Amino acid sequence: MNEITLKLTLEEVNLILNALGDQPFAQVHQLVAKVQTQGSDQLRHEEVKPTPEVEESD
Repeated sequence: MNEITLKLTLEEVNLILNALGDQPFAQVHQLVAKVQTQGSDQLRHEEVKPTPEVEESD
């Protein structure tokens, strides 16, 4: 299966998930789960990313 990578804002992803929510569950539940899993993994990764320290000058 070919895969693609998309760059979307959190707002855009939520809009897509809301639209999928209007579809029959049996047709979209695996896709919704996949989007949620990948999104939460990425958000969790962003939260633990260390922030660069700024050197103070006198």
